[in-house]
Amino acid sequence: MEGHMVRFVLLLCIAVAASASRQTCDPKEVNANPWIYMSEMLIGCWTSFISEDKTEVHILSLNFAGTDTNMFSLEMANAKPMNLILTSQDKAYALYNLTADVNLYVNNNSTIVLYGNQHHNNTHKQNFPTQDEELVEWARQKFGGVTSFTTIRNLKTVSSTGTNGTKPGSRYCTLKNEDALEKHFMKIERATLASSFKSCSPQQQNQGDEAELHIINIPENAKICNVSLRVDSSETSVFLRGPQGTTWTFLNPQHTKFCSNNDILLPAMALRIPPLRTVNNDSAESVQREALNHFKASTFTSYTELRPEESMILLVLGKKENPAAISLSVKETATKSVIPITTNAPHQMPLLMQLYTSPDYRSPLDPNAKVQSDKRIYAEISGHTLGNIVLTIKVISCFVRSKGSCPVVKELPFMPEACSLNSCPNSARLSFSLDQLQELTSTTWDLECSVKLCDSEKCVDGGRVKRNLEVTQPCLQQPGPPCFDFGLPGVLGIAFGGFLIGVLLIGALWFIKIKTGYPTGLDISSTAANLPGCPCSGAKRQPVSTNPSPSENSSANASIGSTQSTPTSSMA
Repeated sequence: MEGHMVRFVLLLCIAVAASASRQTCDPKEVNANPWIYMSEMLIGCWTSFISEDKTEVHILSLNFAGTDTNMFSLEMANAKPMNLILTSQDKAYALYNLTADVNLYVNNNSTIVLYGNQHHNNTHKQNFPTQDEELVEWARQKFGGVTSFTTIRNLKTVSSTGTNGTKPGSRYCTLKNEDALEKHFMKIERATLASSFKSCSPQQQNQGDEAELHIINIPENAKICNVSLRVDSSETSVFLRGPQGTTWTFLNPQHTKFCSNNDILLPAMALRIPPLRTVNNDSAESVQREALNHFKASTFTSYTELRPEESMILLVLGKKENPAAISLSVKETATKSVIPITTNAPHQMPLLMQLYTSPDYRSPLDPNAKVQSDKRIYAEISGHTLGNIVLTIKVISCFVRSKGSCPVVKELPFMPEACSLNSCPNSARLSFSLDQLQELTSTTWDLECSVKLCDSEKCVDGGRVKRNLEVTQPCLQQPGPPCFDFGLPGVLGIAFGGFLIGVLLIGALWFIKIKTGYPTGLDISSTAANLPGCPCSGAKRQPVSTNPSPSENSSANASIGSTQSTPTSSMA
């Protein structure tokens, strides 16, 4: 009996410890809290246009519906040279402070009443349309283009930050849903819109490098809407729950893990992800426990419960200066049927290319290492996991581009290598040869491959991945003298050949001795002229004298001289 009691107490303690290790919290209604603030996402554009006289063109479309205070201030004391167009269909009063480089344009029938500073000569009234698209076209014809178009609801103050208002990219203003707070060249303050929020945070917070976990819950009886979510924090997990028909759109999912009972859209890759989990109970405690169980976490950072008033909203999730707090801005959007997108270019899935020299993919090449053109190179292209989705990377084509004033581009044939989901998830492996680069003089190249991201049978453009490549030519050995390996037959052949040569030489010497009649052999120290009978001598053979006396030599010389002169006399 005592043993059963001990086991019961032990199980009870384990249950209590497990319950304490996974905390929940009870959300309360709040007007302002560390996680939520109100903002808006409306129609606008942002371009790189600037006129020939270095003047920017900005349009502010104001909407004061739902507020009793239609007064705002326009502070442009440190603004860059610009043409500023104000338009509003509501009665409004503006206090403005402009520099001489800012020209303010309002409609002839404008409902905006202006109260300005001493620069009265830079306010102009023009007859221009009030519809958004038509107004953009009018500004384009008058000034050559539009730098920005911004829709602001319930404006209180707009001021210039003194920075350039242009944005790299297109020069053409295409109206779309945007976040006006991203426009760094101006600071906007708006009246807070009423909304119903509940939020809470458990006492135990994430410690160390553990990823944050944020839970967002839209109750079942709330209005069905499309929710766009931008996550400004890195290493963040998000659990999303909404009524059936809700759609969550991730604008930048690179560093985010997510799960939802609704469809999730990834517009950068044109992917729609079906519900990953079923959550029928919309109570706060049930949703919090579902999130903790799914991510296998002991606690979470924040829980937010909201009831949208609009059919399209934007949630911005990001850290503030206090690392324990985040900001979650809810931005009401216009009810126009425009897909919400960021003003920045769509972000592709971050890709990385690593090179190897062997097919085991164990020893990666250093980025500064040089690759020999006669070696086969193995490459692995990998990317991050998007939420719980495993995407397959498919390599479409590769090419190399030489660096220099006259770049050379060559397509690089490759061969896919085996790569299972277990050994290399979210990766693709391939190999290629650089033989075709041996004939070229350039050694520094950019290797670039185009890939597609596939989920089951559906594939979308995944962008390109690039890395530098230093190629060296293989060392060519100079041809040296051939080395002969002599065996026993070779040695015997050489010895026999030497014997024959010796016999022939002796026979030749014997033949010379016989023909010349030289009795004692050849005196090597004598010259050919002094060798009687030497065939190499040009003189006649003379009889050997017996050392005559000097007087004999003199008479002999005289006799020779007279003998040599006789023919000459007789011929004369």
